[in-house]
Amino acid sequence: MTMAYSTNPHLPRVRMEAVRYVEAGHSFREAAKHFGYAPHTIWGWTKRKGASNAQIILTRSSRPHHHPDELRESAVGRILEIRKEKDQCAEVIHHRLLQEGVLVSLSSVKRTLKREGVTRFSKWKKWHQYPERPLAEKPGLLVEIDSMQEGVVSEHLRAYALIDVCSRWAYAEASERVSTHKSFHFVEAAAGHSPFSFATIQSDHGSEFSKWFTKALLSRGMSHRHTRVRTPTDNVHVERFIQTLQRQCLNRIPRSLKAWRKELPEFLHWYNEQRPHMALGMKTPLEVFGSY
Repeated sequence: MTMAYSTNPHLPRVRMEAVRYVEAGHSFREAAKHFGYAPHTIWGWTKRKGASNAQIILTRSSRPHHHPDELRESAVGRILEIRKEKDQCAEVIHHRLLQEGVLVSLSSVKRTLKREGVTRFSKWKKWHQYPERPLAEKPGLLVEIDSMQEGVVSEHLRAYALIDVCSRWAYAEASERVSTHKSFHFVEAAAGHSPFSFATIQSDHGSEFSKWFTKALLSRGMSHRHTRVRTPTDNVHVERFIQTLQRQCLNRIPRSLKAWRKELPEFLHWYNEQRPHMALGMKTPLEVFGSY
């Protein structure tokens, strides 16, 4: 965006009228007195017109052509040379410049690489969108989902967890592995057990909640939004539910997928229908749902 030194929409036409007034035989001083501008200003307008046949003299941008603290051309050239050598990252380039005695900040190196179009980001990469977070005014408007892993990968002890932000109604299932298809089937299973429908599913950026998962939810009339990167507090309700699930259920039973699948339904029944929640005024999730 360019910023002009004047926003008067009639000034381009006035400039040309002043120039023509001079071309008609009047002096710069007479033109200045007639139009109310300095003689040197009108002289500059005359130079700008030149041999052009334009009907107006456009307002030029007041944006400076150079920044007083911009990098020298030699520094920019050296950044690009190091990048071209072995395609090293901005942090390594910054370190090498400091070793060579070139004082430049890491952010300047990154901006230079981006401006010159030599960053490592693929133009085909699909960036996640962050639509406005819906207000959880009713059950089902905002449902948070996440997955968890217990122990080492070889134990195949994983689980999905889901919770409604408004009513705190929760659902969980044990699983040998997590994937986009597993995630979608878990949401479908949760929707089948839920007393209300889901409108928006919110997840982190895990691979199990990728593009296919988003499209599958849309086909079922549910929208999908991602949390902000490296911001686990955006999904704090489901994170807290997973802690409760681990402390009050999974840590008290044998570490096996069979035991988890057997005990989880009983725990969810207690959690949703019998356990009083301080955040709900000592009500259960089903009691909260019944009030809507």
